Amino acid sequence: AEKLSSMKDLDWNDFLERVCSLLDSPEKNTGAARSKLNLLYYLCTVATHKEIASRLITSRLFSILIQQLRAVTNWDIRAKVARVIGLLALHACELGENVLVSEVTFFLL
Repeated sequence: AEKLSSMKDLDWNDFLERVCSLLDSPEKNTGAARSKLNLLYYLCTVATHKEIASRLITSRLFSILIQQLRAVTNWDIRAKVARVIGLLALHACELGENVLVSEVTFFLL
């Protein structure tokens, strides 16, 4: 998280683009699903830092997480996506009106 906090905007955008593209890719095989799950574990770790959580929840990543929650059928991935969203909401300094955290509960039912 310290390394992410110190990233310049260009590096941060590159990092975010890579994370979003990996999350947005389909899990065609077990290896792809495992990679996505490992990334979600990583995001759970860094989401506990206020600055990182605030940057991630206001980024394109949040909408991709909501999209994944709707589309993914793998329950391990789905549960981890919900956890990332919850951690982001918990640790972000501020939640804007456009951050629909309540949608998480709906998709888990």
